[in-house]
Amino acid sequence: MGLQQDIMAALKDAMKAKDQTALTALRAVKSAILLAKTESGAQDELTEDQELKILQKQVKQRKDSAAVYQEQGREDLAAPELAEAEIISQFLPEALSEAEIEKVVIATIDQVGASGMKDMGKVMGLVSKQLAGQADGKTISNIVKAKLI
Repeated sequence: MGLQQDIMAALKDAMKAKDQTALTALRAVKSAILLAKTESGAQDELTEDQELKILQKQVKQRKDSAAVYQEQGREDLAAPELAEAEIISQFLPEALSEAEIEKVVIATIDQVGASGMKDMGKVMGLVSKQLAGQADGKTISNIVKAKLI
């Protein structure tokens, strides 16, 4: 529940400061959390893990949108998306460097005894769970692929 309170406090601050970019980003996060809470079969409270996944998804959506806009030469639309992604990222744990992710991947491969691409699912599952909120899936996937080949 601490994360939701932090987001609400930041939302109030953004309202007072009349920061439209922050308001848009934080309202989207609040909406996503409320939707997750009201889904059928959902519990009253979200776990910290679930909250982190929602935040990661929101950041990823904005970065993907910005990439599409940049490919089309629309910097005017890409800039607000990247700004919103940056605002939401403030609520995520500190991201790990690729070297740190690589250490975790290597340790997991040794632990599981993975020997090839057929074991990628096992390794990805364990590493993703261990690094929840600290690394995006694409980066983890690329490192796992490189190590398992």
